[in-house]
Amino acid sequence: MQWEQLTWADFDQAVTDTGVCILTMGVIEKHSDHLPLGTDTLNVHKIACMAAEQEPAVVFPPFYFGQIYEARCFPGTITIEPKLLLALLEGVLDEIGRNGFRKIIIVNGHGGNRHLIPFLAQTMLWQEKPYSVYVAERISADRQEAWASITETDYHGHACECETSVSLANHPELVHMERVPDEPALPLGGLSHLLGNMSGASWYANHPEHYAGDARTATEEKGRQLRELLIETLVEFIAAVKADETLPALEAEFFGREDGLAR
Repeated sequence: MQWEQLTWADFDQAVTDTGVCILTMGVIEKHSDHLPLGTDTLNVHKIACMAAEQEPAVVFPPFYFGQIYEARCFPGTITIEPKLLLALLEGVLDEIGRNGFRKIIIVNGHGGNRHLIPFLAQTMLWQEKPYSVYVAERISADRQEAWASITETDYHGHACECETSVSLANHPELVHMERVPDEPALPLGGLSHLLGNMSGASWYANHPEHYAGDARTATEEKGRQLRELLIETLVEFIAAVKADETLPALEAEFFGREDGLAR
């Protein structure tokens, strides 16, 4: 069920029936020359909606805001000041909770959010909330071998064979295969002399044209197979979250002990 497509009465019933809301997170950024700016959000939202058809949940409207500062130099990128971004995310989670959901699943569709979202989850211990936040993994460990067997290329990362294939399955009308670069984009190693380093420009140092991998072998059929693995993973996770009583209990215990310290 998609939040924005429900009537108010149907929404109220959906909260009661499912108890779970899915917040998908992507960004607006360059995806080489052949994929749309909204690729991450378009794909992850589509997958979440398809998963929620199998294991009922309410999917929040497409959310385009995340960490993408490394792409600010490209036209069309949308970034938000860091402190405001965190405040916005907390505000959105609070609104989901205010509307009655006690369990919120965050599903990430953008690699650049891989530090932001775990940090956001950790901040849930800063102040007690009437809801619990769960962060879903992209694909389960038991499906990674199947994933690898579908693809032909070894290096993936951005606008690559995987992402382009899934995009062809989800919205083929937005994919321009004739614009796929003639050569694969491998890491340039611009900061490789700093072993173990992580900097804001680390991604840009490897992929200054915002392309990582080789999309030439992407196909719609591969995309359908890869998408199914992603959907299966999320369906299982939604069911597990619905059944979970441990995280809410742990959070209640944690804040109870914190209140004891305050006294």
